[in-house]
Amino acid sequence: MVSPFTVVKSEGPKLVPFFKATCVYFVLWLPSSSPSWVSVLIKCLPIFCLWLFLLAHGLGFLLAHPSAILIFVGLIFSALGDAFLIWQDQGYFVHGLLMFAVTHMLYASAFGMRPLALRTGLVMGVLSGLCYALLYPGLSGAFTYLVGVYVALISFMGWRAMAGLQLAGAAWRWTELAAGSGALLFIISDMILALNKFCFPVPYSRVVIMSTYYAAQMLIALSAVESREPVEDYRLNKAN
Repeated sequence: MVSPFTVVKSEGPKLVPFFKATCVYFVLWLPSSSPSWVSVLIKCLPIFCLWLFLLAHGLGFLLAHPSAILIFVGLIFSALGDAFLIWQDQGYFVHGLLMFAVTHMLYASAFGMRPLALRTGLVMGVLSGLCYALLYPGLSGAFTYLVGVYVALISFMGWRAMAGLQLAGAAWRWTELAAGSGALLFIISDMILALNKFCFPVPYSRVVIMSTYYAAQMLIALSAVESREPVEDYRLNKAN
């Protein structure tokens, strides 16, 4: 397994723009009550930097690794979702929800279906049911169904991301650790967002939501670059 220190040493410099853009977001802290295209740019800038992070490994790398392409496209839909959520109070929350739903499907496809890890899937299914039960009293109209579908999709993505983590006697790589950690942080971020929007005010919600969200996206992007299976192996695995 590649050491985390080795990954930090090799990939860290490529992530410097992402860290700077994230700092810019939190330093400027533009008010969410005054949406604008400047707000969109500042909020999406860290995600743009993750696009560049993946592109820095070369177009040939992306073309040879379908998982990396799927994560890259997922980051594009994430940026679109971020842009729509800037105007969520103007009626664009559902648009953002749909963009992130597509993102989770792309990420789940990138993580693949091997190993299956049914026990992990069962745990994620139970947890997603509990989360939806917690949110349900605050939901109404179309959100009753849309949020249910979204919870199912992000839980499925989390299952596939964590399926490769085997804590006992396993030889999992940094890929699995980054993917699993990123998915968990993504779920935490979205759960806090949903609680704050539909149920009750969460203290410091925006700070917690955005810090866990950016960390999640960074880790998922990192999971794409540690020797993801090349296109030949990817097709073989899909066929099996």
